[in-house]
Amino acid sequence: MKAYYIPGFLLIGFLFGGLRDLPEMEAFIKDDIPFLTAFYKERHQSPEISLKEEKTAGILADQLRAAGFEVTENFGGYGIVGILKNGKGPTILYRTDMDALPMVEKTGLPYASQQTTQYEGKEVGAMHSCGHDMHMTTWLGTARVMAKMKNRWKGTLMLIGQPAEEIGAGAKMMLEAGLYDKFGPPDYGIGLHCSPTIPSGKVGFGKGFTMANTESIDIKVFGQGAHGATPHMAIDPVVIASMMVMELQTIVSRSLNPTDAAVVTVGAINGGTRHNVIPSEVTLKLTVRTYTDEVQATVHKRIEEIAKGVAMAAGLPEDKLPEVIFPKDFTPANYNHPHLVDRLVKSATSVIGKDNVVEAAPMMVGEDFSRYGKTKHQVPTVLYWLGTVPQERIQSGNLPGLHSPYYFPEVANTIKTGVKVTSQSLIDLFNQKM
Repeated sequence: MKAYYIPGFLLIGFLFGGLRDLPEMEAFIKDDIPFLTAFYKERHQSPEISLKEEKTAGILADQLRAAGFEVTENFGGYGIVGILKNGKGPTILYRTDMDALPMVEKTGLPYASQQTTQYEGKEVGAMHSCGHDMHMTTWLGTARVMAKMKNRWKGTLMLIGQPAEEIGAGAKMMLEAGLYDKFGPPDYGIGLHCSPTIPSGKVGFGKGFTMANTESIDIKVFGQGAHGATPHMAIDPVVIASMMVMELQTIVSRSLNPTDAAVVTVGAINGGTRHNVIPSEVTLKLTVRTYTDEVQATVHKRIEEIAKGVAMAAGLPEDKLPEVIFPKDFTPANYNHPHLVDRLVKSATSVIGKDNVVEAAPMMVGEDFSRYGKTKHQVPTVLYWLGTVPQERIQSGNLPGLHSPYYFPEVANTIKTGVKVTSQSLIDLFNQKM
């Protein structure tokens, strides 16, 4: 990792004033909240699903240019890269995702999305139910603060507008397009994600693994079809598949160390056509979540062993044993660099107070932000949680999760917190040796 010399006058300014004279930042953010609130609502009303983020990307690119960034568009799909060079110092990557989900919004908000989109050949609703509209807004607000306060930091700020996070593809698309080759590898990478459980005004940090390897695995289960009234003449793949579902649950409970986390969920069983026909094939669709390579390998091994073992016990010959289809690619686990977490926690505490910075437990959801730290450059990265929940919702106990048609964040306070914490964190990173 690079270390940078900090001139004495900058260090003194940082310690005895600098950005610690928060009124300057507070004033910028306060003045910007009406603009950012309107921007957020516009983005919420104008969702574009994965790989269709053309208009969204164009709007973000225009806003970055207006703030003084050099912008490259259509980089890895509709990805955008904004660069603000401000003298000699570290390069820091800050990412937002841009895509929405194909679902109908049911929040009843006056600014609710009424958009529809084509998805898998059907016209469906579109909604920012995972907070990407808030991610974009805090990202833009931070860009505007950093551009206005260039006298407080030195280095290069690399802002990434990423497509296709919801399908786990966008980060890979941008990296494979040569993100680090063209713009140089950053010294640090940061991002945030809306939390549906942390109150607005607070942020959450976790060290180490915070999100999981996310895989979609198919198991093709074969059998011997027959009439439903003559099951003795069949080898029923529906029954075999059902037995597999139960046996797969023993992987976590009996094949892994109790201190190792994993999830094996069968989300779908597809097969058959009629009530009275035993089919010859059934497909199980699994989502598998792990943190480490070792646990992932064990889970894979046991899935294959269970699938084949159950099928053999049912009397299937070797040429009809199940086919386990592992994905060629998957969303890797997110790892928050512990030392970088410590630095960001210190920055967050300085601007919103210790009581508003909470410890966040690991989750089994997935996020392809992890890829920015998994290249050969081994960039230290942190993805933190931005609280979004209004107090009245917490008091009611009604906490819709991400991807719920009823999820929405408290707007102004969440924007203010995200912009303040991220801006302070960036300036602190630019101004300190790590």
